[in-house]
Amino acid sequence: MNIVSNILYWISTGLLVPVIVLLIFFFIRALILIGAFFGQYMQAKNTSAHLYSSLTVNAPVSKEEFESILPEEDNSLVCAYARKMLKSDGGKARIELLLSEYEIAADKNVATSKMLTKMGPILGLMGTLIPMGPALVGLATGDIASMAYNMQVAFATTVVGLVVSAVGFITQTVKERWAAKDIAILEFVADLVESDKEEGV
Repeated sequence: MNIVSNILYWISTGLLVPVIVLLIFFFIRALILIGAFFGQYMQAKNTSAHLYSSLTVNAPVSKEEFESILPEEDNSLVCAYARKMLKSDGGKARIELLLSEYEIAADKNVATSKMLTKMGPILGLMGTLIPMGPALVGLATGDIASMAYNMQVAFATTVVGLVVSAVGFITQTVKERWAAKDIAILEFVADLVESDKEEGV
């Protein structure tokens, strides 16, 4: 039994360095995500929010009216797919395919935030528990310096993991709300295209 316990102890202590390295990597990734998120926020504020408010206040009744409120030089995801739908002549199946493609692209945009939300607490908890073993050993042997160092590592990894998770959770929540608005816009465009074809028939 002692052999098994020693093997598990060696494995867990050996994972400390990879866990710390991954935490540092995800922390840097979270900082990069904050910068990219700010850019997406400005784009969503200027495009998606404008389109959504235009639809709720004075909804266009034709493709031409919607094209008039669609920014010409905007290359955001929702504008790109709206243009594809307006130019589409493949019928309902093509429109549904474009909607599915947008949902996939929107989910890909949220993927990093989801990963940070889940990996932050996991790595933070691992970074907390792994040094507790050496800390207890230091306490038992009277090595207060070793115990203090390991406790410092345990608390630091917890804080970093929670920060990473908080960044991921906040950005994920906001991005999912943006995606929901964009899908509502694209579904409205799909209805405009379908009604326009029915009138043409």
